[in-house]
Amino acid sequence: MRYISVALAALVSAAWINISWAEQTLGLPPVPIPANNPQTPEKIALGQALFNDKRLSGDGTISCGTCHSPAKAFTDNQPTSEGINKSRGTRNAPTLINAAYFTHQFWDGRRPSLEAQAKDPLTNSIEHGLKDHAQALDIIRKDGSYPTQFKSVFGVEPDKISIDHVSMAIASFERTIVAGNSPFDRYLYGGDKTAMSPEAIRGLETFRGKAKCSSCHTIGPTYALFTNNGFHNLGVGFSKVEPRMYEIVNAFRASVAAGKPVDELVLKESDVSELGRVLVTITPTELDTKAIGRFKTPTLRSVELTAPYMHDGSLATLLDVIELYNTGNLKNPRLDPLFKPLNLTDQEKTDLVAFMKALTSPSLPAQQASN
Repeated sequence: MRYISVALAALVSAAWINISWAEQTLGLPPVPIPANNPQTPEKIALGQALFNDKRLSGDGTISCGTCHSPAKAFTDNQPTSEGINKSRGTRNAPTLINAAYFTHQFWDGRRPSLEAQAKDPLTNSIEHGLKDHAQALDIIRKDGSYPTQFKSVFGVEPDKISIDHVSMAIASFERTIVAGNSPFDRYLYGGDKTAMSPEAIRGLETFRGKAKCSSCHTIGPTYALFTNNGFHNLGVGFSKVEPRMYEIVNAFRASVAAGKPVDELVLKESDVSELGRVLVTITPTELDTKAIGRFKTPTLRSVELTAPYMHDGSLATLLDVIELYNTGNLKNPRLDPLFKPLNLTDQEKTDLVAFMKALTSPSLPAQQASN
């Protein structure tokens, strides 16, 4: 997909931020905008309304903002998310802050864009629980203001509103959920050597050095996304399925061949969920065994606000995550070769936590959107 860079300051500053766009995005690259879905203030406003509309669920209780709450740094702070009828899924809801920079969406990367991702939860029986996209479109077409908004934004009459229009509007709103300007950014990219504490500075050194965190949570010379957009097997949860993984893979193949949606299988069946990236790369005849148990590297920006951690929400604190990496004891035949014991001292662990807390932006979209 061809991308163009667009300055979003005029589109979001009045709604969310009291500082300049340059300050707000210090430490971040330009937001990538698809050429076929340019940003406009009207489209963003429409997307935000759809994002927060609980009517777009089977029982009128769930919106995108339920699991990606602005008040909770666009997560829900639960191990795994709860959808319609109190249904509990298998995956932790990742933050949407800076999701505009991800090259893949979902923990297994099964969707290539925010537009593609936005469609799935609506019809997933564990999430919004609509019977099909037509049900969502019927709600939208009968609304008192949506038809006028879609006409203004996309130039379509009510009967021509499509699920693609809906997902494009939601994605446009999500591309404004951007936050940099953390103490780390001001320290490294802004030249303010007082922006981070001595503990956080030491933590940065450990992060880049002994702990090797930056191998996957990347820091560049002019910006830092804190993700390589790659996929890795860290052993988390994998021991539950490793002895039966080929059996689970074959059952998954059969379910897909029978017409069951992948996203339904992922959120309903915990064994399937633990297979990770291979759920995307598998074909009826080929199996990329290297993809088994691999999950996307999440961003670490504002990470102190997005607990619990990992794809299954199994680690409650940042120190728990550091201990996992430090011991490297979740062995399995497909463990990422980068995952080795670190032998960190207690001081180094404390410093790493201080550094990761220095990745929190002072003015998050979450804070401003809920005012």
